[in-house]
Amino acid sequence: MARSFFSLGSAAIAVLMVGSITACNNTPTATTEPGQGETATKDPASLTLVSYAVTRDAFEKIIPKFTEEWKSKTGQDVIFEQSYGGSGSQTRAVVDGLEADIVALALSSDVQKIESAGLIQPGWEQEAPNGSIVTNSVIAFVTRASDNIKVEKWSDLANPEVKVITANPKTSGGARWNFLGIWGSVTKTGGTEEQAFDFAGKVLANAPVLPKDARESTDVFYKQGQGNVLLNYENEVLLAKQKGENQPYVIPQDFNVSISGPVAVVDTTVDKKGTREVADAFVQYLFTPEAQQIFAETGFRPVNEDILAKFASQYPKVENLATIEEFGGWKKAQAEFFDEGGIFDKVITKIGKQQ
Repeated sequence: MARSFFSLGSAAIAVLMVGSITACNNTPTATTEPGQGETATKDPASLTLVSYAVTRDAFEKIIPKFTEEWKSKTGQDVIFEQSYGGSGSQTRAVVDGLEADIVALALSSDVQKIESAGLIQPGWEQEAPNGSIVTNSVIAFVTRASDNIKVEKWSDLANPEVKVITANPKTSGGARWNFLGIWGSVTKTGGTEEQAFDFAGKVLANAPVLPKDARESTDVFYKQGQGNVLLNYENEVLLAKQKGENQPYVIPQDFNVSISGPVAVVDTTVDKKGTREVADAFVQYLFTPEAQQIFAETGFRPVNEDILAKFASQYPKVENLATIEEFGGWKKAQAEFFDEGGIFDKVITKIGKQQ
């Protein structure tokens, strides 16, 4: 039961429908409530989850477990439509009219854009545990066993012989984290902003292509064979490893960024559809040990401390780890680095002039 629609903004959005067997045939489920002596009918609930590309594997495992639990508790089937793509593209699609019940994006600033559009009420960060941050990750450097080029720390990326694969920060949340990693590896370790600007220019000049999202970056590196080093989410690297793409990788220890993934209910949609109760329940379910275990198994650093401890050997501790707050928070970082005329645009313009 798959369908696609391609009319929202510039994004082409693949949509999958997932639910229990009874939900798939759209047949209402009859339940008998204690003391009533008659059959009450609950229509299936339909939820649309809009998320960024690399969460697909986790959510496709989590959703069936949630629908089963919700069914057992309430007698109601839940049908999910899932949309995945670059976080920036997904954000624009929601703002432009894609009726998401729930968004799980790569950046809090993307959720804030949906809030600014009047679709999510202020204070969404307090509506779920952990400030509504459901997963963490860090930046990984993926290299090739066949290459003799050594890439272990950020400064290695400026080597003219190194071809860097990273996504485009204009469309990819992961790429924005990567760019902050590039910038912060200078400014957060004693360097100046001028030195950071120069370093960012050297790194991006070494990039043969800027794919639209983290998943496409992975395909460019693994399937198309481009580049010597791939900057990507740790979780994407671990997932690729599970699928047999066992390239060597390092988690840079000289500096790294804590990549935090937020989740939020889209108020206008759930109020319009009457799906707030089930949407809220799904968001809360994402913080349960069962869901956090699946996130950990699919490469994300869980926010549940007990589950994180269970997977300690898979997720090495990074000593010099910056948070987005050290860049002034996402509102400031978005305006300074990624809005029109920001630092990223200036770096790209300088590279174009040099070339």
